[in-house]
Amino acid sequence: MQASVLQNKFERIRANKWFEIFVVSVIVVSALLVGAKTYELPNGMASVTVFLDWFISAFFLTEITIRFLAEKRKMHFFKSFWNWFDTLIVIISLIPADDAELALIARLVRVFRVLRMISIIPELRILLVSLVKALPQLGYVMLLMFIIFYIYAAIGSTLFENINPVLWGDITISMLTLFRIMTFEDWTDVMYETQEVYPLSWIFYLTFIFFTAFAFLNMVIGIVVNVMERENEKARAEKQAELLAELEAQGNVEPTLKDVMAELNEIKAQLKHREKP
Repeated sequence: MQASVLQNKFERIRANKWFEIFVVSVIVVSALLVGAKTYELPNGMASVTVFLDWFISAFFLTEITIRFLAEKRKMHFFKSFWNWFDTLIVIISLIPADDAELALIARLVRVFRVLRMISIIPELRILLVSLVKALPQLGYVMLLMFIIFYIYAAIGSTLFENINPVLWGDITISMLTLFRIMTFEDWTDVMYETQEVYPLSWIFYLTFIFFTAFAFLNMVIGIVVNVMERENEKARAEKQAELLAELEAQGNVEPTLKDVMAELNEIKAQLKHREKP
């Protein structure tokens, strides 16, 4: 009985909105603390940062423990990738930063504690999962973009090498120059230089910008948005299923229109069967 009471308490703590907000706040403070350590701090402030660092590590360990104890089936806790991710980050962050050999590793891991924001906020998780799932489709877009880059780099190296070998000396340098053009980094200076020799070279630049900066960028955005919509629908369906399961467990589920229609059809079928001689 006592274990059941504790279980319910841990579940309420885990589901509490203020507890979630406090966890997010601690993660933000952890990120600011990492940034503060990159400056030269007075001795008093350095001591405060050490204390805050240990407090944050202890809090994260407590938070992971609460989430583990709040799980009704403890083995289900380890079925979630995000639980593994959080646990690994928290455990490694307990490495003492004072040890000269492990100080660098400890500091790097403390930087990655900011990534816990992704596991805490569902919207960020959906965004990251969507990006990962979109990678196979984005791979073909990137391959096509590389082909366009290669063709334009070969043309640029052939036509403009004598004008400016620093920018168009070979195909690899030409691809770097095209990347500069795609990002609009002083690309007009490059165009005006070649236009002095080839007045129509603006066609080369404008078509390249159209293909890469406009067409391909919109394709990438379209793929990612499409995957995100599917992930959002999946998340909503899972949430509705969990809510329905809770209501069924409490016996508070009201029949839906689909259930009512099914029962009416069943009653009609029974009446027809009785009317037959």
